Amino acid sequence: MSSLRSFDKLTAPRMEPVADGVWLMRGGLPLRTMNVYFLEEPGGGVTLFDAGIEEMTGWIAEAGERMGGIKRVVLGHGHPDHRGGAPGLGVPVLCHPAERSDAEGDGGQHYFDYSRLEWRAARFALPRFMARWDGGPVRVEGTVSEGDEVCGFRVIELPGHAPGLIALWREEDRLALTSDAFYTLDPQTTRYGGPRVAHPAFTQDEARARESMRKLAALEPATAWPGHANPLTSDVRGQLERAAAA
Repeated sequence: MSSLRSFDKLTAPRMEPVADGVWLMRGGLPLRTMNVYFLEEPGGGVTLFDAGIEEMTGWIAEAGERMGGIKRVVLGHGHPDHRGGAPGLGVPVLCHPAERSDAEGDGGQHYFDYSRLEWRAARFALPRFMARWDGGPVRVEGTVSEGDEVCGFRVIELPGHAPGLIALWREEDRLALTSDAFYTLDPQTTRYGGPRVAHPAFTQDEARARESMRKLAALEPATAWPGHANPLTSDVRGQLERAAAA
């Protein structure tokens, strides 16, 4: 029993506050690099921004219950590692109109090109991980677009990595929750680093993704939290502009 408890403790996601009314759950083996954001609802409970991977579902539900209940999920985009926990939560799911067919379908995998991964091991492993992470298609009950409000944040359209990728932007503290508008983690090596355009193996339109990074940079965020791994907290505009130009 003690070994099972130790394993549960090792694998359990971690919750942390990141800003006023915003909490982050970091989950997913082995490095807890899947980010799910819990946003305080004015009337109680929380909205999720992105839903992580299927294995996180129980922990997401438990955390949401402690916070007054999960009212809805807003998907930053519909890839398997962002919609994975949503089907099992039993709450309304929203996304951008351009993302709806992928969220309700194959999770955008029709434009994935694993042959563009440089590492042979990654070409073998990542399709299998993607299948494991995915909770399957979701039923989208509504959509959000540029300028819509979500828990005090404004929806920003940042297409490229996915056709309907969105970020959430809060002007008062210049906080951006960006889904996969940029990476701070190499998906092949799991090495952390500065921002980069999401890997082309998983990106629908790399040129648009770079344009979206420039659009995000122009907001001059104080902090930008991505869909995986660690945030940008200093010279955010400069880092994003340099990454978009690389």
